[in-house]
Amino acid sequence: MGRGPSIEGRKNAEDAKRGKIFTKLIREITIAARNGAEPATNARLRAGIDKALSSNMTKDTIERAVRRGSGAEGTDNMQELRYEGYGPAGVALIIDCMTDNAQRTVADVRHALAKHGGNLGTTGSVAFQFKHIGELVFATPGALDELRVLELALDAGADDVQTRDGQTTVLCSVANFEAVKKALAAAKLQPLRADVVWRPENRVPVSGETEETLRDLLDRLEDLDDVQEVYHNAALAQE
Repeated sequence: MGRGPSIEGRKNAEDAKRGKIFTKLIREITIAARNGAEPATNARLRAGIDKALSSNMTKDTIERAVRRGSGAEGTDNMQELRYEGYGPAGVALIIDCMTDNAQRTVADVRHALAKHGGNLGTTGSVAFQFKHIGELVFATPGALDELRVLELALDAGADDVQTRDGQTTVLCSVANFEAVKKALAAAKLQPLRADVVWRPENRVPVSGETEETLRDLLDRLEDLDDVQEVYHNAALAQE
């Protein structure tokens, strides 16, 4: 009779996952701080710090990342890279990376794509299928919850509000993202997630082996140390 993973094994796996999330958050804060160390005047830095705090990162760790990015503790050679490509069945992918070794990163991304029936495209080859937009998702179990989010979001300058399966998604321009987020927070509405994302204009259905291969590819890409975010245009459950 087989035995499941030990408590220690599960804890080690959770610690490793948490460490990977922290690494990505620290990189985001470091890069964002290059445009100013004050969250009040740097929306990207403010968003990065909010995400770090909600992941229980300590203020000391956050402050160190800000100092490094702003040059107060020397400089690093971290750079942002965006790759566009295709997964199985032509699913479009945008892969945002932060790296200190571009050759390593592109080799890792290319290998992951090739292994799952995909390939790297040229800049602009898939970006036209996505919109750069602010996205906030709220749990809205009842009709009154939905109405409240809808009214507050539209008053705050949101462009669209969509409800599905007990969740309401608020969409807004990148310029209005902070204002919309602040207005909903002031009404004691905490989002399940809130970020500026690349949202597909249309989603393509996938199923069976294609869906399985795509999920494997997404896991593989997200596991790469240099990959920050992966966006795709496939219609997957729980999205």
